[in-house]
Amino acid sequence: MITLLGHTGYVGQAYVHFLKSQKIPYVGLSRETCNYSDPGTLANYLKKEKPDFLINAAGYTGKPNVDACEDHRTDCLAGNAILPGNIQTACQEAGIPWGHVSSGCIFTGSRGDGSGFTETDVPNFTFRQNNCSFYSGSKALGEEVLGYEAHTETGQQVWKNRQPEDFYLWRLRIPFSGVDSPRNYLSKLLNYRTLLEAENSLSHLEHFVRATFQCWEKKIPFGIYNVTNPGKIITSEVTALMKQKGVTQKEFVFFENEEVFLVKAAKTPRSNCVLSADKILAAGIELPPVREAIAEALDQWKPRN
Repeated sequence: MITLLGHTGYVGQAYVHFLKSQKIPYVGLSRETCNYSDPGTLANYLKKEKPDFLINAAGYTGKPNVDACEDHRTDCLAGNAILPGNIQTACQEAGIPWGHVSSGCIFTGSRGDGSGFTETDVPNFTFRQNNCSFYSGSKALGEEVLGYEAHTETGQQVWKNRQPEDFYLWRLRIPFSGVDSPRNYLSKLLNYRTLLEAENSLSHLEHFVRATFQCWEKKIPFGIYNVTNPGKIITSEVTALMKQKGVTQKEFVFFENEEVFLVKAAKTPRSNCVLSADKILAAGIELPPVREAIAEALDQWKPRN
């Protein structure tokens, strides 16, 4: 039995679809059924129900985008930084293994050589540096609440858990799928008037859900995993694929640069970054390359009615 938190959200619904398709028993735990924000209440529930595994897909992203987090900072901190710590406390008390959906938005750019950030790289888009969005700062703080912090080893800083690792931390990065939705990156590209040209790692949501669940099924080591489709891609390459696949004939327009974007279209800086998926691939979890994943989603595209 799987306990799923956040089952009504965009990511949570993808888990629901996956678990149902695989005929895996689960309970989508609501705050009305159990106040899982309270570690004592959640621990008591877990001790009673004894699930095999818990997945936390709950969090606060803001609607219609992360700009809303700037106006709802209390909710943002509660959902992205405080809640994960309370879940950790409850799962440790009840002896239940679990996985937490984190975010790759705690990074900006790429490594000096252009390669993707790894799981040991210290986040660089946080409250501590680089004028981050409140959303990114809260997600980075959530990782710190769960025990991760910068350590100095062989003269270099590394992101390391100060406690024994007993859970999975999965980093999602700009989710997309073949189903039109306000949360879908591909849908956002269709709906925004002008776009920002940027290089990013992306996560096909269905691939993400399958890969994260396989972490548990295959019992790979606990710890952080960047769960992105391997490779990197720029915005105009994605829009070109959308036109090539016949999803749209829209003529896409781009901002001159990020500075213009911030002045005209955003309240807060955005994370645009590249993450390395080498660790999860080396663990035996398969993820198709990013361009292949985007093509798959576009081939299966289901517009909203």
